[in-house]
Amino acid sequence: MGTYRLYEWLWGGLDWLYPPVCAGCGRSGARWCAECQQQVTPVPDPICPVCGLPVAYLGLCASCRLRLPPFAALRSWAVFEGPVRSALHRLKYRRNVALGDALARPMADFCRRLDWPVEVVVPVPLGKRRLQERGYNQVGLIAMPLAALNRWRYAPRALSRVRETKSQVGLSAVERRENMQGAFRADPRPVSGRTVLLMDDVATTGATLSACVEALLSAGAKAVFALTLARALPRHGLQNV
Repeated sequence: MGTYRLYEWLWGGLDWLYPPVCAGCGRSGARWCAECQQQVTPVPDPICPVCGLPVAYLGLCASCRLRLPPFAALRSWAVFEGPVRSALHRLKYRRNVALGDALARPMADFCRRLDWPVEVVVPVPLGKRRLQERGYNQVGLIAMPLAALNRWRYAPRALSRVRETKSQVGLSAVERRENMQGAFRADPRPVSGRTVLLMDDVATTGATLSACVEALLSAGAKAVFALTLARALPRHGLQNV
């Protein structure tokens, strides 16, 4: 909690010296204004109770009926579009690091409504090369304040990448799963016997999350729930099989 308070004071001081500009619309006065937050699209119901994908019926989606993922449940705060896409782009590529706190606050409220029995929060790690290029893990900038706001333990180094993976962009679901297989290792000390909240920025096929969850479970985690800021919805629409 002390580290988070330090960041709060830092962002507050910077905002006083240099008034922030909204990441969604560019207006001055807030890092992410109330109007842009009101334009956020929640993931539409009904959803698969396991992977959180919108479906055309109540029950498991076709993918989860065929093969259950290793996480207890996956939920996303919003659809990956509009102001959410703009905000995440600025956080990742424009070094607007204070946006992490602005995004964490509505996500913390979302978590409280989910009422998961979380004990420790773990961010999906970047590879060494990408971390060196960017200088920070954008997921950690959201996960740390979210953990502090909900009084959960934060374990930023519980997961590590043991090999570099190629970009997931443009890969099929099968290729994504193969690309991520065995890419992560978990430290048992912060997660063994505990219920973990695994955090990432965007969920697409869930391949990265599943690989991380498998590593956490192998390290002794009691259960793993997965949470992302946004969900990239399939272009072909709802699953109705």
